[in-house]
Amino acid sequence: MWPSFSLNRPLAWMGLAALMAMAWLPFASLRLAALAIVVVGLVDCWRQVRREHRRRQLSEEALKLSEDGVVITDSRNRIVTVNPAFTQITGYTHDEVHGLDSSALSAGRHDKAFYDRYWQTLHATGRWEGEIWNQRKHGDQFPEWLRVQSCPDERGHVTHYVGLFTDISRHKAREQDLRRIGFEDPLTGLPNRRRLHDMLTSRLQRLRAGEGLDLALIDIDGFKAVNDGLGVDNGDRLLARFGQRLAAFVAGGVVGRLGGDEFMVIRTTTFDDHEKWITSLREHLSEPFELNGNSLRLGLTIGSCRAPEDGSDSGILFQRLESALYSAKRHGRNHDRRFRPSLEVEGDRQLALVNELRRALAQGGQLELFYQTQHRLIDGALVGMEALLRWRHPEQGMISPADFIPLAERHGLMTALGNWVIERAVAQQASWRASGMPRVPIWVNISALQLIQGDLESRLAASLAQHKVPAAMLGLELTESVLLDERAGDISPRLEALRSQGHQIAIDDFGTGYSSMAYLKRLPVDKLKLDRAFVQALPDDRADAAIVVAVLAMARGLHLEVVAEGVENQAQCDFLIEHGCPLTQGFLFARPESVDAIEARYLNASQAVN
Repeated sequence: MWPSFSLNRPLAWMGLAALMAMAWLPFASLRLAALAIVVVGLVDCWRQVRREHRRRQLSEEALKLSEDGVVITDSRNRIVTVNPAFTQITGYTHDEVHGLDSSALSAGRHDKAFYDRYWQTLHATGRWEGEIWNQRKHGDQFPEWLRVQSCPDERGHVTHYVGLFTDISRHKAREQDLRRIGFEDPLTGLPNRRRLHDMLTSRLQRLRAGEGLDLALIDIDGFKAVNDGLGVDNGDRLLARFGQRLAAFVAGGVVGRLGGDEFMVIRTTTFDDHEKWITSLREHLSEPFELNGNSLRLGLTIGSCRAPEDGSDSGILFQRLESALYSAKRHGRNHDRRFRPSLEVEGDRQLALVNELRRALAQGGQLELFYQTQHRLIDGALVGMEALLRWRHPEQGMISPADFIPLAERHGLMTALGNWVIERAVAQQASWRASGMPRVPIWVNISALQLIQGDLESRLAASLAQHKVPAAMLGLELTESVLLDERAGDISPRLEALRSQGHQIAIDDFGTGYSSMAYLKRLPVDKLKLDRAFVQALPDDRADAAIVVAVLAMARGLHLEVVAEGVENQAQCDFLIEHGCPLTQGFLFARPESVDAIEARYLNASQAVN
């Protein structure tokens, strides 16, 4: 800190005394000596003045260099001076604001109670810090992070206030983008599954006497054929227009997209006309859609239920909607079915499939792991592999994970499946290390139930020790829903322990759940896997491009690597490279492949080189 200005200057006081004594000294030699002392005192005073002047110059230069805005006001809150950053942020020059009350810059978003608390804190502690909204010269409002310090004199009376503020509008915009990623479907702008759960819970809690909720889960029949015939871009446009038409029909209700071609509708009503409402909903949505000169009529399969008759819990109602939808699909397309209790106990294909899955786990001959390689974008170098579970049924052939994974979650088989995947992936890693395959980590997906059960750590440690595989060669991928699952408790210490053992931690399908900077900062995470939903429309879709750029910027700030999923063409690759995305996992480089195919591609190639 600078030394304070002081009157404790002996030479100056001696010079003043000598000046006063010169008139009384009898001899010229004495007067000359006194004059010399006066000159020395004046030189000392001049040096003190020069030092103070230089100190003030340096302080002003430091304020000019600051990127934070600085404003100094007097005791009546009148602006005394500002720095250049203040002008750059607000648009106001020093002359325009000099003498103004600083409250003249307020955006008017805060009430009197806010400012009462502000002044109360400032007077009590001498300091205030927080977020506040102000207004620029041209009228647009912006948020700033403000720190204010009072400056009292020697008697303790406040003479000035010094304020230091930072424009946080970019941070706010980034938070809004991330919040949109977490709660909105990126294609249609409608609420996603997580947001629909929250909204359904809220509506259930606010139901009044005589009111009910009509719920419908709508699946577009044969939408894959639309994509194949008209192209993915036109398919996306059709989904967006379908969502718009649905939202217009149930104005005042809730419309959301669960994913793919599934939409959900929630209506609060006092009428007992559920079946009539479903019929009118179908008629409205069956009107033709005009798309690039083509007139398309869509077939719809609808599962529906009503609250509170069919349940008063959002999770249960979602399950019953899906049961009704699956029942409608089993009876052929373009049907609708309302939930009834018998649907939960019907001996349908789902129950049969669950029994077959249990048998496959017990016998171990039908399940296998495919591997999709991960690559460095800039040069295509192999950096890792993700283990993907596949079920090769002896009669039905290859069964999609989208069909059996939800059943495994619903019927308590996810822990057994997850443990099987860990064991096979570690064994495969050991085999590949011994055979000369490229030494890259294998990534496995971890379910919420594996964390809830509590023996994940011991299971991993035992398998790694048995096969003599370093923990660094087995990465763990967790979805955002797993990280936020309250049943698993605070998983941060557990992830930290796994990370300390050498495992890398990645968040899978980033952007499809609630993505907040707060939990990313708190959790021990190494990588983010950007969901393919935000990559597939790059670089043409401006909204997806903005989201991807925001996520990449956020990841750099948090020192996290990003793996972009679903990269399928060179244009997507070039966009990601341009904006600093280091890694990818997509069809442009490799599809999921069996162990034999992976070995043929890498092991045989390395042997040929040798």
